[in-house]
Amino acid sequence: MKLAAAGMVASTALMGGAALAQDVIKIGSIAPKTGPLAGGAAVTQWPNVELWAKLVNERGGLNVGGTQMMLEVVEYDDKTNPGEHIKLAQRLAEQDKVDFVIAPYGTGFNIAAAPIYGRYGYPVIAVSAITDKMDELTSRYPNLFFTLGTTTAFINGVAEILVEQRDAGVIGNEVAMVNVADAFGIELADIARSRFAEEGFDIVYDKSYPLGTPDLSPVMKGAKDSGAKAFVAWSYPPDSFGLAEQAIIEDLDVSLYYSAVATSFPAFKGAYGNKINNVLGAGGTNVDDPKIAEYRAAHEEKTGKVADYWASANTYAAMQILEQAIEGAGTLDKETVTQYIKDNSFDTVMGDLSFENNVSNTFWSVGQWQDGVFRGVKGSDVEGAVPVRAKEGWAE
Repeated sequence: MKLAAAGMVASTALMGGAALAQDVIKIGSIAPKTGPLAGGAAVTQWPNVELWAKLVNERGGLNVGGTQMMLEVVEYDDKTNPGEHIKLAQRLAEQDKVDFVIAPYGTGFNIAAAPIYGRYGYPVIAVSAITDKMDELTSRYPNLFFTLGTTTAFINGVAEILVEQRDAGVIGNEVAMVNVADAFGIELADIARSRFAEEGFDIVYDKSYPLGTPDLSPVMKGAKDSGAKAFVAWSYPPDSFGLAEQAIIEDLDVSLYYSAVATSFPAFKGAYGNKINNVLGAGGTNVDDPKIAEYRAAHEEKTGKVADYWASANTYAAMQILEQAIEGAGTLDKETVTQYIKDNSFDTVMGDLSFENNVSNTFWSVGQWQDGVFRGVKGSDVEGAVPVRAKEGWAE
């Protein structure tokens, strides 16, 4: 580990003393280590960068056109600041001269940084990014790929559950909906309003709040006062935790409770125990899949941290795609590697993944905590979904 100027951090993965400078692939990774999104990146982004570099280097690196090349990872903290991220991306390209990059953390950051990475021709396999602007973005930036589906697909999973639970008599037509006021939450809430209305739901409480809001009690009190039996939050990690805490304090009386990013974090279960049983959240995995089980074991062994049940595996899968594309193309030429990603399918922990117009259509959209495990309940082209359960109070 070496410290760079201005508080920025660059770390070099273990490469073995025999590695020569010309036999190194430099990988750039910029994501929050401080600021409101640092907690989320510390769970799903940074440990997987560490895991990937360790596993690749332990097996002797990547075979690039007959030459074994080790990975060197250069890391920077964007401080949850898009402007800082863009400056650091330019530094990666012009000063560090990295060969490839790992995608930013967060929808807004992937959108904001798309022009700078596009300028330098880096293939970017976005994971923590949900948007309906994918066609526009990939047309403008042909080096940009998406793996978690569109905003509409994301919302459709929640809408399907709402309809199913209403048809079963578990909830009525009233929904309380809140969102974090950034690119992610705003777009999700905007589309959810019309999508839920199409299904005959009435959003009786509709509230946004700034990213990093320290006190979410007024938000939850408003949701409780609405009397809705379904609660939906398009939330990021800090507020997913904060909203759950307030729901427990307020004893929010709902039969369907959904919060988005970080609901699948092990720390979410660690913080609230069985109180969050049957809470729905973004994403999911098939925890019974042997590939997922093997990945989770390696993640804990190599990083000392427990993977979450959604973006962790997807983040690692994106790096598997990059490594397979580099080896398959047999070169470090960015344009050639980008084209290889477009034209091929990849064997990953999330199954066989491929891209149609730079978008993967294999993803989980909704999961649920069931008896201590977060299981996938809705998705696209996935296997292992389990039935949704109704929320029944907040008792331990």
